[in-house]
Amino acid sequence: MSKPMPEKPTVDGLEQVWGPVWEQDGTYRFDRDSATKDAVYSIDTPPPTASGSLHIGHVFSYTHTDLKARYERMRGKHVFYPMGWDDNGLPTERRVQNYYGVRCDPQLPYDPAFVPPFEGGDNKSSKAADQLPISRRNFIELCERLTVQDEQQFEHLFRTLGLSVDWTQSYRTIDDTSRASAQRAFLRNLERGEAYQADAPTLWDVTFRTAVAQAELEDKEMPGAYHGLAFHRTDGGEDVVIQTTRPELLPACVALVAHPDDERFQDLFGRTVRSPLFDVEVPVLAHHLAQQDKGAGIAMVCTFGDTTDVVWWRELQLPNRAIIGFDGRVRSDEPTWIESARGKELYAEMAGKTVFSAKKVLVDALTESGELVGDVKTINHPVKFFEKGDKPLEIVSTRQWYIVNGARDEQLKTRLRQRGEEIAFHPDFMRVRYDNWVGGLSGDWLISRQRFFGVPLPVWYPLDADGNPVYDQPIVPTEAQLPVDPASEPAPGYDESQRGVAGGFQGELDVMDTWATSSLTPQLAGKWETDPALYDLVFPYDVRPQAQDIIRTWLFTTVLRSQLEADVAPWKHASISGFIVDPDRKKMSKSKGNVVTPLSILEQHGADAVRYWAASSKLGTDAAFDPQNPKQIKVGRRLAIKVLNAAKFVYGFPLPEGATSVTEALDVDMLAELGAVVDQATAAFDGFDHARALEVTERFFWTFCDDYLELVKERAYGTASDATHETQASAVLALRAAIDALLRLLAPFLPFATEEVWAWTHETSVHRAQWPTASGLAAAAGPSAANLIAQGPTGLLGAVGQALIGIRGAKTAAKASQKTPVTRAVVAAPAEQRALIERAAVDLAAVGRIENLSFTDGDELAVTEIELAEQQA
Repeated sequence: MSKPMPEKPTVDGLEQVWGPVWEQDGTYRFDRDSATKDAVYSIDTPPPTASGSLHIGHVFSYTHTDLKARYERMRGKHVFYPMGWDDNGLPTERRVQNYYGVRCDPQLPYDPAFVPPFEGGDNKSSKAADQLPISRRNFIELCERLTVQDEQQFEHLFRTLGLSVDWTQSYRTIDDTSRASAQRAFLRNLERGEAYQADAPTLWDVTFRTAVAQAELEDKEMPGAYHGLAFHRTDGGEDVVIQTTRPELLPACVALVAHPDDERFQDLFGRTVRSPLFDVEVPVLAHHLAQQDKGAGIAMVCTFGDTTDVVWWRELQLPNRAIIGFDGRVRSDEPTWIESARGKELYAEMAGKTVFSAKKVLVDALTESGELVGDVKTINHPVKFFEKGDKPLEIVSTRQWYIVNGARDEQLKTRLRQRGEEIAFHPDFMRVRYDNWVGGLSGDWLISRQRFFGVPLPVWYPLDADGNPVYDQPIVPTEAQLPVDPASEPAPGYDESQRGVAGGFQGELDVMDTWATSSLTPQLAGKWETDPALYDLVFPYDVRPQAQDIIRTWLFTTVLRSQLEADVAPWKHASISGFIVDPDRKKMSKSKGNVVTPLSILEQHGADAVRYWAASSKLGTDAAFDPQNPKQIKVGRRLAIKVLNAAKFVYGFPLPEGATSVTEALDVDMLAELGAVVDQATAAFDGFDHARALEVTERFFWTFCDDYLELVKERAYGTASDATHETQASAVLALRAAIDALLRLLAPFLPFATEEVWAWTHETSVHRAQWPTASGLAAAAGPSAANLIAQGPTGLLGAVGQALIGIRGAKTAAKASQKTPVTRAVVAAPAEQRALIERAAVDLAAVGRIENLSFTDGDELAVTEIELAEQQA
């Protein structure tokens, strides 16, 4: 491990030097054979989505996790720090479609010799018409191929960054082990009655042709318009005018709803009206969710225009008259509830059209009939989108699989809230996002997806004598048979010839939502049920680090799965990183086009510099990043270079023979100051405040370099006017003890520079060294100084440093070199400070080149008189 001290140390290339050494030596490997549960620190590391490339935000947040991992390792913990790759899901499918120019068609046969039309698409959206249709198996093979390539690039980047991950503990969310685990958890949910299937209104993305869960929604401001539609009272009274932004759903109208306390509609409740154009009779009902101050105060209920329609439909027991198909177009089958010839003719004109085109047909017809009342009022309003989609969601009726999540079970909801209280959030204000999400749940967790690259739902359905599936009698495998793919494997007790025939079986084609697998990362990483000894060591985990925007998805669903399976919280702590924003304070994202690719930044400035930038931000705090002027990264590089040079300077002083104890007051006080810094940094790390740990350490390091090194170097060299063997030994011992502790304090932040320096004088890695302690510093200083250091700093170092600044300032004001000798100088200070500074007068005179240094009382510390020797040309 040890290596010779270079003539000119440099931070350049240290990643290539030390990365392979750490891997070869197993520096960060989890030693399960030596670990006991109390001595393990386990991390539920976020598995990045293996699709495309990592961005600077990944570097930011993953560095935060690594800082804590390195600290706990130096504190003597056996750190379980795995890395997973989240392979399956929509992002991977979209990337494969664009990268290879293909799309999946499950009806097509498998082609073992298939070659994609091209490789290397630009990862931008392309039209389905331009993509080559291929079989599901061929499509999945391309997904597998591309994710492996992406994962190799991700690993290279994370290794370059210096993450202290144990790469032998990696996993993928789509491999056989993960599929078996996800399917095992589902089967147990099913057995306990926690998983069920139902025909229900479903949020649907028409682009991806898949159901979308509540947690995957986002609102976007979109232009819209209120249209006044005249409904005709069946009792001959005055028309009832409603306001709607979706007139195209008029054929799907099933009721009008107003608030029960609204005086305007009391005589209407319990009566019926007929819809304009289609002449369908619908009831007028009361419900508390109707908003008296919105639109006309009375709403048209359609199946389904939005989630409120779903609530009304369910609670008021209304009929389902859905007209929007899975492709986002008006369905072509003629509605049975429309009986008028005019209504049928108009619906036929709408059939097959997009909602946009259908809206124009309806508005034109309403205008012509005179049933469009008043002016059309344009507005901007929030519209629900799938977070990865680019078209508004529709609500369609489908058969889907669900897992209970507390939305309809108050007892489960209470337990989930309790679990949230048991988890320490860092920062604590992030807890409210979890609490609000649990409290606001409106439906169980929809886990089935109509996609291809994912974990198959492990169920088949028997077919009756007429060939119809019997959904309420699903066929399931044993856990020993997992993983299974019902789309390509026969159901237990059947053979493949019975697929799709009467009396045979039908395989489930849907796959699980990607969160249904990712919610099991503690189980996947810990090898749940396949390696019980490992799982018992690491679960429940110590910490889940993650981003704030997936508290409602990843964090919540992991708590849910752990509650359902084990009745415990999955971790003790949740550390939440902030976002990276561009110089305009906009969140960086691929969709906004402001993402910075980090590898070039790492190569240009070095990993330690980039880690310093990331470490400077507290958890939960957003950080701005300007790639054109990365000031903080440059500061970090300067710090790493200074660590190399300062250590080389310190190690250049040979240890005087027989040196055993620090004796001089300035040396003792410096080590006492450092002991206080160690205590502060330790407390900060324990409290998940890495930024504070860096701040106090860095501040002291620069004081150490700028003041203390300058003050004692003459004594350390043995060239001070009255230096003795004892005073020289005191300086060298203090310098070495300090740099040894500072390297360990800085090791989590600057792993490459500190490892380089540590190797000049040690045989083992600094990252396996013991975290420094104040008592350890006292012991290193020797018996004569230990008690003084233990008593804490006196303020001597700060006072002498202030005096030194005054002497330097006086020389600068006189436009003299700092090397200019001083014939005479007088330092004034309050009595207490004066007494302190006088104890270090020899060192202060030496660094200032002062021939005659004296002190006097004063109201504040200042250099009151100074006479410079005649300057030589």
